[in-house]
Amino acid sequence: MTAAAPGIPGVRKAAAVVLALGLSATLAACSGDDGDGGGKGGDDPKLSVTGAYVSQPPMTDMAAGYLTVRNAGGGADELTSVTTPLASEVTLHATKGTRMKQVSSLDVPADNRLELSSGGDHLMLTNLSHRPKVGEKVSFTLHFATSAPIEIKVPVEPTTYRPKD
Repeated sequence: MTAAAPGIPGVRKAAAVVLALGLSATLAACSGDDGDGGGKGGDDPKLSVTGAYVSQPPMTDMAAGYLTVRNAGGGADELTSVTTPLASEVTLHATKGTRMKQVSSLDVPADNRLELSSGGDHLMLTNLSHRPKVGEKVSFTLHFATSAPIEIKVPVEPTTYRPKD
């Protein structure tokens, strides 16, 4: 029995090391941190913006903005507001049939997109600081319910502009 006694602390130490490594691996697997800081892994929205533009307004006090928010993540989000130095107010508008209605947010579905287009959902910019010219770039900041804001530069296109699919 005395010969086994010196080995017991070694066994305990080895077991403690194995237990610590196992717990570390379990905690790392549960954290789900995929580098986006969200901590939920595949359930987080992963947003990007494409196809943004502002139609050159025919009037000096109001313009419309269009863009697509792509969500490559497994979690949904909502566009809650947009700010720009071009306008003192930007409102979100949903279009159902021929009726346009101001809304407080627009859904950005998981693994899908929110498309703001002429004749559909869109942004209304009011109280413009100036009438933008074709070719000018306008700064927009998009604000979301859960994702960090996204800043983009948006070109001003002719009033008759229609993007290619």
